[in-house]
Amino acid sequence: MALYNITNKELHALEKTTFTLEGLQERYDLQEAIKKNIDIIAPDCLVISEEFSDWEDSRRRIDLLAIDKQANLVVIELKRDETGAHMELQALRYAAMISTMSFAKACEYFQTYLKKQNCDADAKEKILEFVELDETELVDFGKDIRIVLASSDFSKELTTTAIWLRDKGVDIRCVRLTPYRFNDDVLINAEQIIPVPELEEYQVKFREKRDEQLISSQKKEKDYTWYI
Repeated sequence: MALYNITNKELHALEKTTFTLEGLQERYDLQEAIKKNIDIIAPDCLVISEEFSDWEDSRRRIDLLAIDKQANLVVIELKRDETGAHMELQALRYAAMISTMSFAKACEYFQTYLKKQNCDADAKEKILEFVELDETELVDFGKDIRIVLASSDFSKELTTTAIWLRDKGVDIRCVRLTPYRFNDDVLINAEQIIPVPELEEYQVKFREKRDEQLISSQKKEKDYTWYI
């Protein structure tokens, strides 16, 4: 996808660049900017932790950990390279590792994050206000784990894996971040490529219909000979 600048009724293609060429680092530039504007890659989400690593026997870190409006946990991984190498494998590991996180623990992690941001807000109140629910309604907190991968590009292997995972019911999304040079500024185009936004609703309905047909088929195949 190309971006253009229009001047005097003329279109001029913007020069595509790279994060490396522009001296933008993955954690200290890209991640720092995105966490303050998370809607760019993960709409309706609230960041509750950064560089999350509160588990034993592992030094792995989740770039950004968030929750969505349905009180699901969201694993967000960022890469500035051209392939997004092994992002999906890392994210799947992280999703499994946080799958048992309780609401109380999430509030604890969020409170620590807020303190680092020099914010004295109450973490629990902020989360409850965000999800628009009472604490008693959060019995299914974190029941589903979503995954958001953001990179300057993705390899064919990764996109194939992401599509397969979505077909199996895993909510994984890929957002391509393309930097452009415009005069003295760097512009970033954020484009969700998996799932294609215009097809997402159709794909969900198609998967639900297929699952219903599968369940119906399995019921018909049951053995009722013991009734005879």
